[in-house]
Amino acid sequence: MRVLIAPDCFGGTLTADEAAAAVRTGWLRAAPGDEVDVCPLADGGPGFVDTVRACLGGELVRVVVTSPVGARVSAEVLVVEQDGVRTAYVESAQAAGLHLVALGSRDPMSTTTFGVGELVRAAVQTGAGRVVVGLGGSGTNDAGAGMLAALGLGGAQSVLARGGGALADVRAADLAGLAAVRAGLAGIDLMVAVDVDVPLLGLQGASAGFAVQKGASPAQAQELERALGHFARLAVDALADVERPDLLAGARVSSVAARLAAQPGAGAAGGLGFGFALLGARLVAGSALVADAVSLDARIAAVDLVVTGEGAFDWQSLHGKVVAVVAERALRAAVPTIVVAGQVSVGRRELGAAGISAAYAVVEQPDELAASLADPAGALSRRAERVARTWSR
Repeated sequence: MRVLIAPDCFGGTLTADEAAAAVRTGWLRAAPGDEVDVCPLADGGPGFVDTVRACLGGELVRVVVTSPVGARVSAEVLVVEQDGVRTAYVESAQAAGLHLVALGSRDPMSTTTFGVGELVRAAVQTGAGRVVVGLGGSGTNDAGAGMLAALGLGGAQSVLARGGGALADVRAADLAGLAAVRAGLAGIDLMVAVDVDVPLLGLQGASAGFAVQKGASPAQAQELERALGHFARLAVDALADVERPDLLAGARVSSVAARLAAQPGAGAAGGLGFGFALLGARLVAGSALVADAVSLDARIAAVDLVVTGEGAFDWQSLHGKVVAVVAERALRAAVPTIVVAGQVSVGRRELGAAGISAAYAVVEQPDELAASLADPAGALSRRAERVARTWSR
């Protein structure tokens, strides 16, 4: 049997490479005669730069940027000559990732994306004509305000750099230079690879959908929702001469704010997608971008079964993450897809709608969690071995 193993990282425990290797090891223990192709993937979140580099090569430029809590951390810019264009790839999680915030210090009311702006500035300074920013895995919820501050909109001491909670106090004067910052990047093809296709606001937006897992209380999530909405309206007003409403269609300036905030991916990385949209960036699905880079369609067409996975397979997984993109492309090729994940909370109806044949959890009982965390690769490998006994023919 020909099997393609194409997982994302297992958040905080295994990289995509490590997860793929663990599944392969377990699979071959049960089915040593199978042909197994390994294809680690990413969705714009942690591991994005490593995955792209494995496919495209390129030169790594190391820089130091500001973490979500103000510490100085190391990050990388991958520079590649691609289609005749000098292209720089960066990963926002290296500057604003949840893993950079200690468990007891997680507070999206105050964490900032300032370091992401520093990372983008470093990418531009490499002479790149195109900058691709991977979004995902953030410990922030500031709609990209900190990133804008680092790019020249007020600097490190401005209200924009103080986290999502402070955005409730933003005034029009704080955003007066936004059009100039956008104009300064006009010569750059700015592309943003988002890990989820959610909007900025609403029940599945940045605050309601993700702030709690970053350390916010439910009450703080509501505060962040209001603060980001206030910031979004003022930011679009500041771009009134750039993001013009369609007057022939009867649109108003407020409709421009709604359009930018509602576009798929605007809510990615705590609303960082929206911040980049204000700069005129193109928002694309990170999983699809990486899938194209690794020729995923051709690799799927050559196998009988696809195995994908991630740390937690839940409702977010079906909004543009690796698992959803793999399943969609495999379905087009009439190749079955199964998921092996740390935890599974997606029902059978949702599995069927996504084109997934089955999903298997590494941790099935609460008392298995500690052992799994102590040896994540081993636990994943053992689960893959049991799955292979069911699927390999």
